[in-house]
Amino acid sequence: MKTAPERILVALSGGVDSSVAAARLVEQGYAVHGAYMKNWINEVNIVGDCPWQQDVADARAVAENLGIPFEVVNLMDEYRERIVAYLLRGYADGITPNPDVFCNREIKFGVFRDWAQAHGFDAVATGHYARSVVQPDGRRAILTGRDPNKDQTYFLALMRPEQVAAARFPVGDLLKAEVRDIARRHGLPNAEKKDSQGICFIGEVKMADFLKAYLPDEPGPIVDIAGRMLGTHRGLHYFTLGQRKGIGVASNTYKQNYVVVEKRPATRELVVGFDDLATPKLYADACTLSQVSFTGDPLTAPTVGLARPRYRAPSTPVKVIPLDDGRLRVEWDTPQRALAVGQVCALYDGERLCGGGVYAEIEAVRE
Repeated sequence: MKTAPERILVALSGGVDSSVAAARLVEQGYAVHGAYMKNWINEVNIVGDCPWQQDVADARAVAENLGIPFEVVNLMDEYRERIVAYLLRGYADGITPNPDVFCNREIKFGVFRDWAQAHGFDAVATGHYARSVVQPDGRRAILTGRDPNKDQTYFLALMRPEQVAAARFPVGDLLKAEVRDIARRHGLPNAEKKDSQGICFIGEVKMADFLKAYLPDEPGPIVDIAGRMLGTHRGLHYFTLGQRKGIGVASNTYKQNYVVVEKRPATRELVVGFDDLATPKLYADACTLSQVSFTGDPLTAPTVGLARPRYRAPSTPVKVIPLDDGRLRVEWDTPQRALAVGQVCALYDGERLCGGGVYAEIEAVRE
């Protein structure tokens, strides 16, 4: 007896990547449905564009082009609770949260996957540049995307095994140019649409403008590492470690530009220094990760592997040591610049994404 094709729900964002993901699954014979996740609507006057209505229209047009069912799934309450509240709380506490990573775990492959399963779907597909492969033991694993400039496995680092099992990434074996070519071949209405650069699903809104709308300014002093006051700032939440531009103080007499090396919430001090390995707090050679997730079996013994300290950074050799409290200690072979509490570290075994965690403690390079 012929087996029914796998039913896959594609998260159509209105962009070209998820659209081509749906097109490829249709070509491969799956029973494909499309859905737009309605996560956020601007409720205050924020400078920027939150084009969710246009995105819905584009997603619907793609579904009509491909001849697949389409609907809008309202996840606004869950998004506000799990992502927006987490983001604002993190910045208010002086850390640098990563909403995109948590959006994948909590929303796309969290409540959206739950909705899909409740409606009879076997898997959820997105337009991420990553590869989902079946291992010899029958379990799925996530590998880096074929396009080195677009690989997005970093943003999947906190996914859990049951989420990995239900995830499909149909464009992960393509280069971006190939994705555009496929979109044109199918005559997709968004084939030339520009990629979104916004905050997760919030849209083309600058983070500073978003924070200004929801968090009050809390001015404080800008000081150098010797404690000399150089100026004032309007709030620590507008700055990230390692930031070079927009600090608000001029370079020194030797024309060296200042960078942010520390934020002190208790005194509201923004500490700046120069981009040098000897500058305290700027470079680290070890860290502790909390909120650890593994995409497969958890790590039970020290091991060597690769880690990506931030999205655009290359993977670099590390030693990873599991701690008794469930956290991980990561020791870097080479010092890493501007690791920030609250950000995410992704762990790899070659091309395979093993998991990741959130920076809880940073150990600066010893003098």
